[in-house]
Formats: sequence, C-alpha cells, structure tokens
Amino acid sequence: MTSMNQGNANRTTSVPNGAANTVGMLNRQTAPLNNPSVITPKFVPTLTEEDAVVQARLLKALADPTRLRILSLLSRHEGEVCVFEIVESFTLEQPTISHHLRILRDAGLVDCRKKGLWAYYYVRRDALNRARDVIDGLA
Repeated sequence: MTSMNQGNANRTTSVPNGAANTVGMLNRQTAPLNNPSVITPKFVPTLTEEDAVVQARLLKALADPTRLRILSLLSRHEGEVCVFEIVESFTLEQPTISHHLRILRDAGLVDCRKKGLWAYYYVRRDALNRARDVIDGLA
C-alpha cells in the first residue's frame, strides 16, 4: 500500500527545459527556471488571510439567531439600550446574553457606554455596512 505522501511525490518533480508540469495538474505552469519545482497557481485569491479572518469573524457573529435578534432590538431603538432591558426581552439568562453581546462587540457590530453599574449598547452602523460590502463582494 502506498502512503498518501508517496503517492503525491510525483507532483513536484522538476521538469526539464521549463516545460509545463502536467502530472496531476491542469493549466499550471512552473515557476522561473531557477526553481522549477515551485508551481505558480493559476488562480490567486484577492482576499488576504488576515482580511479573511476579520470578515469571517464579522459574518460568524451575524450567523446566530440570538445575535440577530439582539441586533434587531438594538436597531429598532436608535439610542442606547441597557443590558438589563436586553436581558428582559429574551428568555435567556443574563450570562448568555452577555456572551452574545461580547461576540457582537468583538466583531465590531455593537458597542456600549458604561453608566454606573449598567452598560448601554448600540449598533455600529458602519460595521453593518462593512458586512453588506463583504457579502456584495462575493456576489
């Protein structure tokens, strides 16, 4: 039985005279003659790894029913909503709501102002516009 690594060993062999390496790959060309074992990809993502992580965090924060409901509540009340008022609008306990609010804050979708013992949350519209731009960029 051949291991997976041994089976893929033929993919990176050097090709004489700079010819295209076609073993297991279609429409790819080898890199310049000084390093023929490196394959130049035909398609390159326009999104950097770092940007992808930031955008995924934003979209992941939106991909939860409770967080969407919290955003809906905050959007409906343009001003700041006290965390106590958010908790009493749901059947979930305060620690669970605080957890969801932290995820929304980490993604930049909401922010809060502290007044005494209470935190008042509000939607950051610029972050919602960024989320729309991310989705539009994929369409």
